[in-house]
Parts: sequence; structure tokens; C-alpha cells
Amino acid sequence: MTVLRALARHALPTALALAPFAALAQPADAIWSGGPIVTVDDARPSAEAVAVRGGKIVGVGALADVERRCAGPKTVRHDLKGRTLLPGCVDGHGHITGVGIQALVANALPPPDGRNDSVAALQQTLRDWMAANPWHREYGLVVGFGYDDSQLKEGRPPTREELDEVSRDLPVFVVHQSGHLGAYNSAALRKAGIGADTPDPAGGAIRRKAGSREPDGTLEETAHIAALMKLMPALGESQRIALLKAGQELYLRFGHTTAQDGRTSPGDLKLLPRAAAQGALELDVVAYPDLPMAGDDPALKGPLMSRRYTNGFRIGGVKLNLDGSPQGKTAWLTQPFLKAPPGQPATYAGYPTFKDDAQVADYVTRAFRNDWQIMMHVSGAAAIEQMLKAVEAASAKVPRKDRRPVMIHGHLLQASQVDRVKALGIFPSMFPMHTFYWGDWHRDSVFGPQRAANISPTGWLVQRGMMFSSHHDAPVALPDTMRVLSATVTRTTRSGQVLGPEHRVEPIVAIKALTLWPAYQHFEEKTKGSIEVGKLADFAILSDNPLTVPRESLVDLKVMETIKAGRAVWRLDPLRKASACAESDDCRDAFAMLGRRLALYAALSPTRPVGGR
Repeated sequence: MTVLRALARHALPTALALAPFAALAQPADAIWSGGPIVTVDDARPSAEAVAVRGGKIVGVGALADVERRCAGPKTVRHDLKGRTLLPGCVDGHGHITGVGIQALVANALPPPDGRNDSVAALQQTLRDWMAANPWHREYGLVVGFGYDDSQLKEGRPPTREELDEVSRDLPVFVVHQSGHLGAYNSAALRKAGIGADTPDPAGGAIRRKAGSREPDGTLEETAHIAALMKLMPALGESQRIALLKAGQELYLRFGHTTAQDGRTSPGDLKLLPRAAAQGALELDVVAYPDLPMAGDDPALKGPLMSRRYTNGFRIGGVKLNLDGSPQGKTAWLTQPFLKAPPGQPATYAGYPTFKDDAQVADYVTRAFRNDWQIMMHVSGAAAIEQMLKAVEAASAKVPRKDRRPVMIHGHLLQASQVDRVKALGIFPSMFPMHTFYWGDWHRDSVFGPQRAANISPTGWLVQRGMMFSSHHDAPVALPDTMRVLSATVTRTTRSGQVLGPEHRVEPIVAIKALTLWPAYQHFEEKTKGSIEVGKLADFAILSDNPLTVPRESLVDLKVMETIKAGRAVWRLDPLRKASACAESDDCRDAFAMLGRRLALYAALSPTRPVGGR
């Protein structure tokens, strides 16, 4: 089935879909015109003007027609001034509840999003954060997020001894940019209860010093998650909502009008509805609780598990994690990594989260029987195969219907697996932004040239007429939609090489993968993702037209304004260009902005954190 036929199957009624104007009892509230309008509607790809009333689109077409049919004496005109109007971006996969934490902890990211290109630079970042931030004194620990050993000059994670140099008394740990592993100092390991006698947990690993059982400081997957849960302090509700607001502002800055929380913890599953009820959400947030962690949480069968939003929030389904990350070399492959991590044999090919295929099939079957959409994190080909077998098993037990199970990442999706993905109705949410951030690392250390060239193989999907979304997985990377757009189109690595040119796509396809197709992924294609009559007036205004600028310039496009249901929820302030990531070559400014905003929210909050010292 072609993409167009698939969309048509779930489209608005024909009469409405083809109508450029709604029947108006009253004039439009506002009209946007004066620049290119990319509708992402194949039936009407462009327009001169868009009219909005009550947060929904009521007119699309030529300016004269929109004015004649929709305008009234109180209609507000918005002049685009040559800038380009697109549908608001729909988050194909991210973790909005995790983004705000980047404002709270030290920014350990490498360039261009941070300054950490060596262990020494990372140590200095942590020291500078300690000097400027009282958080470590209140909670008695030092935390950073975003180190990437592929970008450190040493080509390895910091050791426990190197983190001891930051502090020997306080626990110090830095989370890897993938979120799947972390580096811990000696005090942190002690507090987490990890030593030479501690066995590796199922679905995780404790890296050891050569020739010894002594931990070297790096914890992988479930070992890392367990340590985080022991070390991270509890925050009060007001502080957690402050973090959510700070993360939300970063999403809005990059043109998102719908955000995903792609592996919601039990605590955040309670927090998000309360934040929504307090009016804290400026965009829509759809959550996918981690199914094993959620257990029998009544929220899974409550009214928020719905296709409709309540105060901007809903539960869209559940999440299942089947392996780790390719850049951290914890993904589950069918062939060994090109260069094994320290302490692993040359045959090392990663490992699964669940060794028992039947257990995974049971989780998927449970989701199908409850009509829950299920998203599955799979990076390596072996994990993808486990996902396919589980969906096949569940489909044989539960009557087939349109559940749209989602494959998250699919980094090493094999050509032989693509047709099975399509036949099973699995929606691919891909991560081609890996080609920029880790493309060189994948080629030279993780997979080798041939496998690396086919990472996130969007070209194979396009050949088969399949829809897909293209995501950022924030906070793994900034929720930078223009970086996502650029990587999906160009597949250019940090060193300027093109990784897998056959998987490059046209700009309009990449735009659909940020708008209409992730709306379809979330069962929201009738209300979002394109500029059509009857849909929500969710827009992003860009500095230039992504369909006409040189492709190498896509990454330089800036989101000038984000509009949710006809209301501006974020604008670039020309008086604060120095602090706006969208106006800077260095996205560190975004974290500075985020930190200042979080400090403001915290100052306004009357409640002290819970669990402080």
C-alpha cells in the first residue's frame, strides 16, 4: 500500500478534505499570509493564506479568496514577512520529562551542544558547575549529562579515578549522551552498593578493570538505571513541574506543538496529569509508560489512556525496551561490533534486555489485548528480530486491527526485515540524526563502513512507499527539528562525509517525517500534521523555506515562532539573540537559557525539594 493510499484510508471525509474553506458562522480570528505556506497536504501543497477560528483552520488558499470568505472587521492579520509557515512539529520520539534535567545538572555534551571534547574538559565542566550551582551542596552529589566517548579525545569514558579528581568525598556521575550508560566515581559506586563482588544484573553490565573484578566506573543499561535510582534525590512536585516547564520551553523553541514522553516512569505518570490540570502544558504531551515498570498501574486502564487530550495530556500506549544503544555499544546485534568495548571479546555483539523471547511476546500480546499502542526500542538487528517475532506471535493470538505498533530507532534494520515490518503494520520511527552525531564513530568503531552506511535506512522505506517519523530522542540530543531535518535529507557526518547516500530523502519527505507522518504514528492524522481545513492551527514559522534553500543550509534554518491552536506560545526575541540557540552557532546558549528559566520557576515555587540534606 502506498503512503498516499494509507493516509487516504484514515483521512477526513472526502468533502471536507477537498474543501478549502469551512462554513463560517462568524469571521476568522486571524489570517496568516505574506510568505510561503508549506501545507504538507498533497492535494494542496502550498497556499498564500491560512485563516483560523477557535484554534482550528477554517480557510486555506489564495489570499484574495481567504480574505473574501473568512475575514471580518475584527480579524487579526499576521504578516509572515517572507518567512515560511509549516505545520507544527510532532515529536516522533523523545522524553520531554527528561529534557528539563539538562538545566539542572552539568552540561557534559560534546560540541556543538557543549564544550566537552576531552576528559580534562569534562572534569572542568563538572568543577565549574559545582562552583556556580548550589545544588550539589544541598543534595550531596555532582551530576552531569551527555558525555560521549566517541567525541572525547581519549576515545573512552572517564574512569572512576578521573571522576575522583572532581571530588573524592561526594558521589560524582555523568550520564552518557545515549542515556543507556554512565560513568561513576568511587563514592558514587559505594553509595550505589557496587563493588568487585557485585554480579552483573540481567540486561546490564558493570565494566571491570583489566584483569580484575574491580569496577572501572562505567555501568551499562540495567546496572546504570539501578544506580541512578539509588543516587538521584527526590524532588517535590513543584520542582518537577518546574523542570517540565523548562524542558517544554526548549521543545517550543524548536517548533514542536506535540511532544512525546517515550518511556514514562511511574512517578512521571502521576506528575503529568497534575501538571496538565494546573495549566502547565503549552503543547500537547502524549505519554508511553514503560510497561514492565508500570505493572498493573490503574492509569493504564483509566480515562487518560485515550486518543483524546485532557488539558493537553493523554496516555497514548506503552513502551518496551529490548536492547541498548549502538554508540554505547550495548545494542543487540547479529554480528559483532567492529571494535569491542574494553573487557569484551572480539565476538561481542551486545545483549538483549530480555533473553526470553516468550516474555517479550507476552508483553506485546498483553498490549494487543488491551488495545494499547506499543512502542518498542530496538537498535540492533537481533533486537529488531525479537520485536518482529513478538508482533507475529501476538498477531496470531489477538484478532488483527489497526494498532500501529511502533519501532523506535531501528538503527540496524536489515533489508530482509523491512517487508516484514510493513506486513505487520509496524510504524518505523527512525533516527537518521545519528548520521551527524555518531556517523563517523559508527563507521570507524561501531559497525564498519558497510553496516554504518545503512544505519537508519530511510531509503528502503521510501522505496516501499512507507511512512516513517524522524526523531531526536531528546534529551539524547537537543529537540532540534532543523538538525533532524538536515540529517534526514543530507546524512552528513561531523567530518562532512555522506553516510549512505541512497538513504537521503527529499526535503518534503523529511518535513512529512516531522509533521504529518508522526501525527499518523500517534493516531492524530485527522487533527494534526498538515495545514488543512478542520485541523488544529498548530504552526511553526521558519526563517526561510526548507523546500528552496540549499540542502546544506537546512541546519541553519531558525524557528522564529511556534503557534499552538492559533495562539503564539513561543517567539524568538530579537533583543535576546545572544541567549537564543536559534540565533547562535553554539547551542550551549539553549542550556544557559534553560537554566535561567528553571531558576526563575524555582524562585516562584513556594515548596522546598523533598529529600534534601
